[in-house]
Amino acid sequence: MIVFDLTCDHAHRFELWVPSAEALDQQIAKGWVTCPHCGTQAVRRLPAAPAVHTTPKLQRTSAQQKQASTTSDNPPNLSAQALERIWNTLQKLKREAQDVGTRFPEEARKIHYGEAPLRPIKGQANREEFVSLLEEGILVIPLPPDKEEMH
Repeated sequence: MIVFDLTCDHAHRFELWVPSAEALDQQIAKGWVTCPHCGTQAVRRLPAAPAVHTTPKLQRTSAQQKQASTTSDNPPNLSAQALERIWNTLQKLKREAQDVGTRFPEEARKIHYGEAPLRPIKGQANREEFVSLLEEGILVIPLPPDKEEMH
């Protein structure tokens, strides 16, 4: 997967993980990419710096390790408005995705390896299948149930 930095017409910055630049361009052209901050589809790629490979970092000091673990233990402070936008974006993805049911792992692989057209899909996968897809570099996310399904 490749991480791309994006921005919208309102200057919100965010990143997206996709298999290739071509896949990103296709998703933007089809309106599948929206700003997680404001929901607009008017998004574009930002210039990216090339990856620089360096030698492994020196071992952290105990103070740095403590700060890193403390920071990673605290969840991000998201406002109710930001959470609502995330929820709405996930629901939009669910509405627009093709439901492939239990064939989800198979279809995700076909799309990833270019054997099927690029399109949003949803379906079922057990934990083992989910982990296997991630290990292959196929980005999948569990979707929350609809509000009606939660009550």
